[in-house]
Amino acid sequence: MAYLGRGWNAIAYSIGGVCIFIAQLWLLDAPSTAAFGYLLISAWRLIGLLHGYRTARKMPANIVFPWYSRWYSLALIFSIVPLTLAMLVRSFLFQPFTIPSSSMLPNLRSGDYMFAQKYVYGYSRYSFPYGFGPEHRMFGHGPDRGDVVVFRGSMNPGGDFVKRVVGLPGDRIQMKSGILYLNGSAVEREPAGDLTYQSVTVHAFKETLPSGRSYTIVEQVDDARGDNTKEFIVPDGHYFVLGDNRDNSLDSRFDMGFVPDDNIYAKAALLLFNSEDKSRQASWIQ
Repeated sequence: MAYLGRGWNAIAYSIGGVCIFIAQLWLLDAPSTAAFGYLLISAWRLIGLLHGYRTARKMPANIVFPWYSRWYSLALIFSIVPLTLAMLVRSFLFQPFTIPSSSMLPNLRSGDYMFAQKYVYGYSRYSFPYGFGPEHRMFGHGPDRGDVVVFRGSMNPGGDFVKRVVGLPGDRIQMKSGILYLNGSAVEREPAGDLTYQSVTVHAFKETLPSGRSYTIVEQVDDARGDNTKEFIVPDGHYFVLGDNRDNSLDSRFDMGFVPDDNIYAKAALLLFNSEDKSRQASWIQ
């Protein structure tokens, strides 16, 4: 449409394509809806193709095309606009991440490719590239217990981490024989079978927070280095995080310590695929 001098039509098709792409992310939760999402975007492209063909057939031979329909103008537009849109989407809506380790097993595995939601917690220092975000959180709130969050580590300012929030400001957190204690009470945990990952067998458990929120954790034994700790009192403006792979995670029990609120900038939301394990399917991260 841009090549034919129909600028508003080109903008409408571009916006429609972006909206369909975003909708497609939400439809990836089940194979049936994922197929519908791919069908929807294919239909949108076919409609644009047919519309462009019919428009070209009806155009007079002596028409004067606008400046943006020149090939060099289109080359410039289609090199700048997608980059700008990608930066805006990455900064304000969704950011892709690749998981490098198994510290969040079984919910996230090494090689997983996921999208994190940037808008859920508003925007803070690390929401934008190079730390250009506001010094303190704006237009949002901190995470809830059980959220899987993306944050910048205080000891490693250049590195991003993915862990689960289990302690809010003012909470008392302790591990006893592998059991998570929250404000003096044991968090409910029930066996959920065994899991073999990279030739190592671990025990899975369903952990349920007082709010009723549940997720799966794994561990090999109940007397590892992080299974018995002192009681931690979470200070104001900070959070206590744990990896779901409790015996193989460097988190708030160790040198990482409490995570400042302003360092948390995204919520892990959608697993797309795994670069090493093709059997991994798109799913929402619990």
